[in-house]
Amino acid sequence: MTPEDRVSALAARVAPTDPAWHERAWERLDALTKPPRSLGRLEALAAKVATVQRTVTPSVEDKTIVLMAGDHGVAKHGVSPYPQEVTAQMVANFASGGAAISQLARWCGADIRLVDVGVASALPELPGLLRRKIARGTADMTAGPAMKREEAAAAVLVGAELAAEAARAGATLIGAGEMGIGNSTAASALAAVLCECDASGVVGPGTGLDAEGMARKEAVVRLALAVNRPDPADSLGALAAVGGLEIAGLAGVVLGSAATGVCVVADGFISGAAALAALRMAPAVRDYLFASHRSAEPGHARVLCALDLQPVLDLDMRLGEGSGAALAMGIVDAACRVMSGMRTFAEAGVSEARA
Repeated sequence: MTPEDRVSALAARVAPTDPAWHERAWERLDALTKPPRSLGRLEALAAKVATVQRTVTPSVEDKTIVLMAGDHGVAKHGVSPYPQEVTAQMVANFASGGAAISQLARWCGADIRLVDVGVASALPELPGLLRRKIARGTADMTAGPAMKREEAAAAVLVGAELAAEAARAGATLIGAGEMGIGNSTAASALAAVLCECDASGVVGPGTGLDAEGMARKEAVVRLALAVNRPDPADSLGALAAVGGLEIAGLAGVVLGSAATGVCVVADGFISGAAALAALRMAPAVRDYLFASHRSAEPGHARVLCALDLQPVLDLDMRLGEGSGAALAMGIVDAACRVMSGMRTFAEAGVSEARA
């Protein structure tokens, strides 16, 4: 079986959740000692997890964030104010616990699985680093496809297997994070394809571009789309044409989580674009997927619309790394604890509202 055949088989394993469990979840929530729906969207978050887990006492105490790192050939066009070597340097920072995601993961109680799926340089031995390198970065997508189709499929499978490994180890909630200089450019191109919109609607400042830099980035995205002409109906082909190894890997994390029946939280714009690619392969992914926050990147609003998901948070963030995912995972955990730990009116002996 080819890597692409295996991706197709993986997508076919993503089954819709059972609406009957959704109804049972809301019956439980409406019976708890509170005015109906008074916890707002916390209740919807808990109900979604309960439906996936097929229980009225959901739990997501065991959390894992898969942090995928990869480089991009398009970075040579000055689409980021940071040099490409920062990808490898930040991987070392993650491994030593010195990054924002390191602190946020510790706060929400999540393990981090740090993965080299496509860093351009050879990384030294680092604590906890998983070596799953498909290639040393992608090619320059303005001159042709960012990667071969089989490389994109292989990266998807890496992410899916990491999600499956996390689930086997007991993870009940999986987060998707990334690192890669130039990857907001790739995500912009991918979003333009999958949302079928103009580059101007998805290109943002990324890691801090000024107006001139953003104009250059938009021109690069336009050129990559013109050169490759990716098909919106072929999300694996779009990933290969204008995506990234870590972006394809995150699409696999989303598919793999859903296929194993585990809820998954996308981070921001880049993880969201990866999740959208996964959704186009397996529409039932939406039943398992949470959007952690609304990124300050303009393209993320379009991605969220295409995903048909309301973000858990809106904090004007655009860091990546899984930072928003970690924060949202803590909120989802709180929602599940409320649903599972509260008593019903009958259990607590509390009088219900008069009809």
